[in-house]
Amino acid sequence: MAFLMTFCALVVNVFCLPLYLLDAVGLYKLYKHVFPCCLYRLSKLYNKKMHEKKRELFACLSEFKQSGNQLTILEVGCGAGSNFHFYPAGCKVICMDNNAHFEKYLHRNMLENRHVTYEKFVEASAEDMRSFEDACVDVVVCTLVLCSVDNVPQTLREVRRVLRPGGAFFFLEHVAAQPSTWTYFFQHVLKPVCYYLGDECEVTRETWTHLEAAGFSNLKLRHLNAPIIFNKPHIMGYGVK
Repeated sequence: MAFLMTFCALVVNVFCLPLYLLDAVGLYKLYKHVFPCCLYRLSKLYNKKMHEKKRELFACLSEFKQSGNQLTILEVGCGAGSNFHFYPAGCKVICMDNNAHFEKYLHRNMLENRHVTYEKFVEASAEDMRSFEDACVDVVVCTLVLCSVDNVPQTLREVRRVLRPGGAFFFLEHVAAQPSTWTYFFQHVLKPVCYYLGDECEVTRETWTHLEAAGFSNLKLRHLNAPIIFNKPHIMGYGVK
């Protein structure tokens, strides 16, 4: 399988040469304008497939609400706001993404989910949340985002910094498959295609290793196979600061 995977990866890389060239001359940045529209539509399909898993993941969000205060959620890499439907009524949501072109689609989802209070949108990278003070939110949410950040450990350090003591980081991420499986084979063969079409998505990341090393006082992490054709291996759970 190793030889076949190497050969197929080489073929795919050859076909991806135009994408490499677009990136080299700076034209790939234009895709940032198109990607939000694509993700807005794909996220609706993903939510249908993962509805029960997302409902299970976010079922305990309200447990991290401080007595007498409104639950404050910071969603890192909010995209088009596909998680709002699963948030508890009355919570306050701060949205952050490094692509400002998502904001239009974000407002669409906010209009469809009036049970949550939308505070603001902040354009920033996950590795640099200097717009937020230390210990300023109850919950940080990150779904299908850690696959595309430049530095996962730094992102998790920033997550822990902005969380109040006792707050929690909720995550749902696709991850690398087990070696010697066909999913692992296709993840490695199609890696450059996923990177460019998925806005720098790295499908072969072993994200769970970073979460285990991040220093959460209590980490609830489990692996699952999602009903997704290509990226079945996922992890979900939460870590308490």
